[in-house]
Amino acid sequence: MKYLKYVGISVIVLGFLFSMAYYSKTNSRSAITYETAQLENKTIEDKIVATGSLVPEDEVNIVPQISGIIEEIYIEEGDEVNAGDLLAKIKVVPNEQTLNSAEGRVKTLRIVLNNSRKEFNRNQKLFEKGVISEQEFNNVELRFNQDEQNLENAISDLQIIKLGSIGGSSVTNTIVRSTVKGTVLQIPVKEGDQVIQANTFNPGTTVATVADLNKMIFEGLVDEGEVGKLKEGLPLKITLGAIEGKEYDATLNLISPKGIDVAGAIQFKIEGEVYIDNEFVVRAGYSANASIITSVKENVLSIDEALIQFDNKTKKAFVEVEVSDQKFERRDIETGISDGVYAELISGVTKEDKIKIWNKTEPIKRGEEE
Repeated sequence: MKYLKYVGISVIVLGFLFSMAYYSKTNSRSAITYETAQLENKTIEDKIVATGSLVPEDEVNIVPQISGIIEEIYIEEGDEVNAGDLLAKIKVVPNEQTLNSAEGRVKTLRIVLNNSRKEFNRNQKLFEKGVISEQEFNNVELRFNQDEQNLENAISDLQIIKLGSIGGSSVTNTIVRSTVKGTVLQIPVKEGDQVIQANTFNPGTTVATVADLNKMIFEGLVDEGEVGKLKEGLPLKITLGAIEGKEYDATLNLISPKGIDVAGAIQFKIEGEVYIDNEFVVRAGYSANASIITSVKENVLSIDEALIQFDNKTKKAFVEVEVSDQKFERRDIETGISDGVYAELISGVTKEDKIKIWNKTEPIKRGEEE
């Protein structure tokens, strides 16, 4: 019995020691294991992405030459028009005060002309009898001709006020015609609307907006931190939100010399001429992104930016390189251009080094054999 008792005690002690050793050994292991990656040679493009939209290069607002009411509209949005095509007709509604003043001027000049005619007829008889000199007669004749011309001008002005044009004129102000060839983008008025002509203090009422959709430009904004990398003539790749899988070539032709404040950030306007083909219908106002390649390095040693860490104090870039099984040491690195995914590696590690993927971990299962 004593023998069995000692055997039982021995088994319990050995079991306890074994459990303690296993527990200690298991907890001495790291709870996670890190994967590693190696460097590769890649072609890296440093590019800037600008957001904006496509707009016609030449967009013209057609305004009337006279104020009045829209009587008829002959076109619809989307119609193709040529320079000189009829767009709308305006019914003239003359201003009462202006009309009254013009009519009064005509009456006054008729009185003046009648008096000049009598004076001319009287002096003509005197000249024929040799009573007055030729110079005196010529002065009277000149005044008569001037008064006659003034009356004709006043009558013409009255006709323009009443009808919008001089009777018999081949070009009437009441007819609104397109001044350019293109597509009608917008008709902001409708029949019955009142419109006014352009003047010194008012741009006038737009009857229609016409533009050539075969000549489009990209308008976008670039952050002040990137604008220093740009120069006119750089190629652009334009992608449109409305057309998937299609890129349009463009050329940067304008960088604004002055920035604008957009939500607290300084942005600079850029423009690029876009080369449109006939594969898709491109409409004015499409949202667009422009990719601008500022520099390219081919077949250079590159590092995935997901592998890079930054020192909290010095802000310097570094990676962790595996020196033995799951043992890593820090290596400071120097990088060059980047495309947002891969960066050029200048120094710090070699192509053979295994770099820690610090943001990808995998828990180790308890009881897993080492």
